[in-house]
Amino acid sequence: MELDVIARDGRARRGRLHTAHGAIDTPAFMPVATQASVKGILPSQLREIGAQIVLSNAYHLHLRPGEELIQSLGGLHRFMGWDGPILTDSGGYQIFSLEGLRKVTDDGVEFRSHLDGRKLFLTPEEVVRIQVRLGVDILMPLDECLPPTADAAAMRAALRRTLDWVRRSQAEPLGPGQNLFAIVQGGLSPELRRECAAALVPLGFPGYAVGGLSVGEEKKVTLELADLTAAHLPEDRPRYLMGVGLPEDLIRFVGMGYDLFDCVLPTRNGRNGTVFTWMGKMNIRLARHARDPEPIDPECACYACRNFSRAYLRHLAAAGEMLAPQLASLHNLHFYQELMRQMREQIAAGRFASWAASRLAALNAELA
Repeated sequence: MELDVIARDGRARRGRLHTAHGAIDTPAFMPVATQASVKGILPSQLREIGAQIVLSNAYHLHLRPGEELIQSLGGLHRFMGWDGPILTDSGGYQIFSLEGLRKVTDDGVEFRSHLDGRKLFLTPEEVVRIQVRLGVDILMPLDECLPPTADAAAMRAALRRTLDWVRRSQAEPLGPGQNLFAIVQGGLSPELRRECAAALVPLGFPGYAVGGLSVGEEKKVTLELADLTAAHLPEDRPRYLMGVGLPEDLIRFVGMGYDLFDCVLPTRNGRNGTVFTWMGKMNIRLARHARDPEPIDPECACYACRNFSRAYLRHLAAAGEMLAPQLASLHNLHFYQELMRQMREQIAAGRFASWAASRLAALNAELA
């Protein structure tokens, strides 16, 4: 895997990341396809809005339908009808989100399936093998993601375990064109974050992810730790900030030098009737939009904004029509892709800082 840095503006950088299934222009946002599907969105629509790479979840696909079945049907790309790059998360986040259904040991993690209650034990080695069978482009090692309430002893133990797991993961053979990233953890401790990065960088991974943030801590803490961690990662490797965030957050994180992002917010908000605009968020379900002839955002060129009014979208939501969350999700994903495209353009032009200040000021406006 190669990252060509094409332009820089401060710490923000415009690049191109080469994978076996195509190049990714960075900074890039990855729509989340946890179960091998971006909820309510066709792969062809993802291509139309400019998405270049999607994220799936190895833990969930292992449970259902199983990596053996996916492999037998030609791998995850063919299975889900997406011919671009795919990154898979390992299940480390599920250590955090499924706290009552798992037990963590130095050997691995015992989960009780949230689907049928059966027990499964995942080792770092097996998690890599699952992703190899899926045939994805970028693999994530098993890591321990902690809640923000974790004490110093728990953070230290999780860091030791995560570093051990990533070394064990690195020893597993990968398929052609596959790349294993490392994940920087350390809880909310700046010291442990620096220590983790210092231990991982000499191992020479093709890319570095930053995990364990945006899991309930204060926004100020998220920004500080993300900024600190980015400064300790290699300049010639892609940096992936996991599980973030709001549009204004992405602008700040790009300014710190991050290249890849993912988050469920565009589709989750869309399913709940919240849409993103260049002036902030809007709740399309409110009665005030019942007769509004305007599109969601006059600046937007997505399919929903080109063809439908706020009144129509509000009607769909009120009627419980399936098209309501589909159109809102499609708009939100288009908005995120356009945001990334504009950031790439502004970095290349050397105007990122002034553009970012202007956009941040506008996005702080909360529309009713």
